[in-house]
Amino acid sequence: MIIKKIVRFFDKLEDLIRGKLSHYPIVYAFVGGTGVVLFWRGLWHLADDLKMNSVTSFVIGTIILLLTGVFVSEFIGKRLIISGLIGEKRLAQREEEEIETEETQIRNLQNTLNKLEKKLDHMESHLEPVAEEKKFD
Repeated sequence: MIIKKIVRFFDKLEDLIRGKLSHYPIVYAFVGGTGVVLFWRGLWHLADDLKMNSVTSFVIGTIILLLTGVFVSEFIGKRLIISGLIGEKRLAQREEEEIETEETQIRNLQNTLNKLEKKLDHMESHLEPVAEEKKFD
């Protein structure tokens, strides 16, 4: 029960901080980068404190990465593998096309909404006299 509360607290705190920092991407990058560097520095020093040599660190790290499935996704990236398998265009080209497609879809939706709004106004203007006539009946 207490663990659940602690997890929920830090989850909400993370959402709050992420929400605030997302408005300042450069600051967010520095804060995140600092966290990453300090995390890896801590692991590095922990390995030194445990008297691990480079070969032992390499072997243990590789085993952990392979067992958790992080090895390939970290060094190559899932997106790159998937796009290669299905013959997609480069990610930058694809993103450009997606943005253009989204812009076109947004324009089409806006036009449709404008047409619907005009139709509703037209219908409303025809219904008002009918409603007035029924009042007097």
